[in-house]
Amino acid sequence: MTSTADRPNIPAEYAELRSALDTKMGFELLTLTPERVVGRMPVEGNTQPFGLWHGGASCVLAETLASLGSFMHAQPEKISVGVDINATHHRPVTSGWVTGTAAALQLGKSIASYEIVITDDAGKRVCTARVTCQLVPPRAT
Repeated sequence: MTSTADRPNIPAEYAELRSALDTKMGFELLTLTPERVVGRMPVEGNTQPFGLWHGGASCVLAETLASLGSFMHAQPEKISVGVDINATHHRPVTSGWVTGTAAALQLGKSIASYEIVITDDAGKRVCTARVTCQLVPPRAT
């Protein structure tokens, strides 16, 4: 696969793939393969009322990474849809960025599962998540 010059770890056909939620949360995709996906989000703008990184933002980051990797794995015959997410929140973060690394646990014909480790700028684990995506044929339009 060819890659873009400004983001060499992103295949060209996925370089512009973004959602409204990605934009709203400041998501940046850093690496994309079916086996490993890395992305990050700023803490600022993604906090709960007490100024801490929001646990729901960890879930958004985890599902985004797993969805992108499983979609890439499923193409061109299928698409992926998230069917399960589990997240354990380990420590608070109040500033900087969090980085998520999704590692494929299973890349099958009908299911793709990932473990996602989210860390802060110091490399400390903030959250561990597991996401399962079902691989299905796209709906006819």
